[in-house]
This record gives sequence, structure tokens and C-alpha cells, in this order.
Amino acid sequence: MALTGTRGLHLYLRTLEAAVEDEVVTDDEMSILRVIARAFALPRDIMSEGWMILRDEIDNPIETSDVFAYEKRQMGDATTYQTALIAALIDEVITEDEWSLLEIMRRVMGIQPDEHALIEEAVRAMAANVEDGDSFVSRLDRYVTLHPYR
Repeated sequence: MALTGTRGLHLYLRTLEAAVEDEVVTDDEMSILRVIARAFALPRDIMSEGWMILRDEIDNPIETSDVFAYEKRQMGDATTYQTALIAALIDEVITEDEWSLLEIMRRVMGIQPDEHALIEEAVRAMAANVEDGDSFVSRLDRYVTLHPYR
């Protein structure tokens, strides 16, 4: 089944491209890619097709003329970003690759600093209600310190 050019595919490909920069896709990066794939109802085999697009084995269905529109803010972006942020914070090891993927999501989705602050507060509030929430908040604090939203 041929992929069609959609905003979700564009975001997925941009994120996958960053993930494969070092030619290794870690479990953490896979978690973020799965969040994007689910959020945008992409096909199950999106990873293999995405690889083929990045290697120029098949045509990229994203039209250059559509990229600007795909990178404009849309409803649900903050929730998708929040879910990806949580996925990155869940495990004990937070890699630079994960931060890079989140940064791409912020840029492509147009998450503004005030929105990021609200997302961050929502994540802190959720962490207060779970076991090991302090460790989770500590990782969030490290993220915000190392990668402040400008």
C-alpha cells in the first residue's frame, strides 16, 4: 500500500531522520516514533517504509509545497508532544537522541514557550500521582535545565 503525503507522515519522517542519524534507532527513540505513528494513525509498517523513503528506495509522498502547511500548529499537537515527552522520561536513561527528537517535534508542531510550560506543569502534576514520581520529576528537571525552551 502506497503512503500518502500527510502531516503525520511528514512529522514521522523528520523524527525518523533524526533518529537514524547515528544509524541506530534505540528503544527510547522507537517509543517516541510509536507515539507519533499512533497519534497520526500511520500504517503498522511505517518504520520500514520510512527507512525506504530516507534511503531514496521509494518516492517520498510529501510534496515540498506542503511542508510549510504541515509545520503549522494544529489541534492535538500539545497532547501528542506531551505523550512523547512522557515516553522519553519514563525510563531511567535519557539520551541526547531523545532530546533531539523532542526538539524536532517542538519545532515542527510549533509548540510555543508558554505551551511548553503548561505541558511541563501537567507532566509534573501527573508525576505527583504515581509511584516513583520524584525520580520522574528529577528527569524532567534535568531535561528542562539542559534543553530550555527558547
